[in-house]
Amino acid sequence: MINQKVKSAERNYTIPLITITLLFFMWGFITCMNDILIPYLKQLFSLTFFESMLVQFCFFGAYFIGSLIYFLISTSSGDPIDKVGYKKGIIFGIFLAAFGCVLFYPAASLSSYPLFLGALFILGLGFTVLQITANAYVSLLGPEDSASSRLNMTQAFNAFGTTIAPVLGGHLIFELFSAPDGTFSAAATKIPYLIFAGILLLVALLISRVKLPDFQVKGGEIVKGFGALQHNHLIFGVIAMFCYVGGEVAVGSFIISFLEQPQVMNLTEAVSKNYLSLYWGGAMIGRFLGAISLNHSISQTKKALYMLGAAAAVFLVIFSIVDLSFSQISFFLVFIALNFVAFFIGKSAPARTLSIFAGINVLLLISAMLNKGEFAMYSILGIGIFNSIMFSNIYTLAISGLGKYTSQGSSLVVMAILGGAIVPIFQGYLADIFGVQHSFIIPVLASNQKWDKMFISMRN
Repeated sequence: MINQKVKSAERNYTIPLITITLLFFMWGFITCMNDILIPYLKQLFSLTFFESMLVQFCFFGAYFIGSLIYFLISTSSGDPIDKVGYKKGIIFGIFLAAFGCVLFYPAASLSSYPLFLGALFILGLGFTVLQITANAYVSLLGPEDSASSRLNMTQAFNAFGTTIAPVLGGHLIFELFSAPDGTFSAAATKIPYLIFAGILLLVALLISRVKLPDFQVKGGEIVKGFGALQHNHLIFGVIAMFCYVGGEVAVGSFIISFLEQPQVMNLTEAVSKNYLSLYWGGAMIGRFLGAISLNHSISQTKKALYMLGAAAAVFLVIFSIVDLSFSQISFFLVFIALNFVAFFIGKSAPARTLSIFAGINVLLLISAMLNKGEFAMYSILGIGIFNSIMFSNIYTLAISGLGKYTSQGSSLVVMAILGGAIVPIFQGYLADIFGVQHSFIIPVLASNQKWDKMFISMRN
C-alpha cells in the first residue's frame, strides 16, 4: 500500500498538480528541440541521415542507461525515490537537465558534434529522472481509476511545449541567432540553451518552495529484489512503450526532411518547422481530449460538450502559434473529428482506446509512404493526434496495482524509452539507402498492434 504523509483534510492536489504541469511543459519544449537540432546539425556538420539520428540515439539512450542504473540500485539497496522523496528526486532531475543545457555552450564554442551529443546525453539523463519521478507522482495525486486522465492532462501541457518549440526554437536557431549572412553556425545554439537552463532552474526554485504531498511505502519498507517483474502487465507495458516511443520519435525526427522531399512538398526548414509544430499540436489536442474522455466522473453528454470546447480552444491556440493560414491547417479538422469518433468507440477504456489509435497510425504511416504531395503530408501530420494518449495510457496501465513496486516499475517503463534511441537510427540507415519516404516502414513496424494487443489482454 502507498501511504501518504498528509492528513486527509489536506489532500488538495490542485497546487502540486499545477506546479508539476509547468515542469511537463518545459521538458516537452526542450525535448522537441531535438527535431530542430537534427536538420540543423545535419547541414552544419554535413552528416548522413544515420549520423544525424545520433542526436536521438544519445538523448533517448540516456533514458535506458539512467533507468537501468536506477533499477539496479532499487533492486539491491531499495528504491532511491522512496528514500529521498519525490520532491528531491524531481529537483535533482531538473538540475541535471539544466547542466546538460549549459554544456551546449562549450559544444558550440568548439563546434564539436561529439560534444553536442555528450550534452544531449546529460540532458537525457536529467529527463530520465523526471520521467521516473514526475510521471509516477502525477499518477499518485488522486484516485487510481483517474490516473490516465490526470497524466493525459499533464502530458497535454508537455505537448503544448512541443508545439511551441518548433516555432520559437526554430526562430531562435534558424533566424535570430544564426550567422548574419544566413549560413549555419554552431554558435546559434549557445544563447537558446543557456536560456533553457535558466528557466529550468527557476522551475526548480518554484518546486522547492511549493509544499508537495509526500508518498512513501508504508512503514518505510525498503523494497529490494525484482518483485516488479512478477507483474506480467508491467512487462507488456515495457514492450508497448518501447514500440510507441520509437515510432513517435522517428516520425517527429524525419518530418522536416520528409516535407523537404520534392515528391512531397519541397519545403524549406523555415516553413517545415511550422508543420512540425502542427504535428505536435495534434498531440496536445488529443491529450486534452483524452483527459476528458478517460475521466469517469462525468457523463457522456458532458464529455462530448467539454471535448468539443477543448478541441476548438486548442485548435485556435495552435492557429495563433504557427505561421500558417487557416486554409493550410483546415485539413486538421478532419483528424479532430476522427479523433472524437475513436475516443467514443474506445468507450473511455484506456486499453481499448490505445489499440484503436495504434491501428489508425499504422494506416496513416502506410498512406504517407504510398502517396505524394499534400496527401502524404496530411497523413504524416495526422499521426501526432493519434499518438497523443499512448504514453499516458501505456504508463498508467503498466504501473497500475504495483503498490510498493510503483517506482521500480516506473523505472522499467522509462527504460523502454530506449525505443526513441533505437528506432530512429534504423530509419536513418534506411533513409540513406532507400530515401526518406520509404524509410517510414520502420515506424510502421514499431506501431504494429501485436504488442499492444498482448499488453491489452493482460488488463481487460
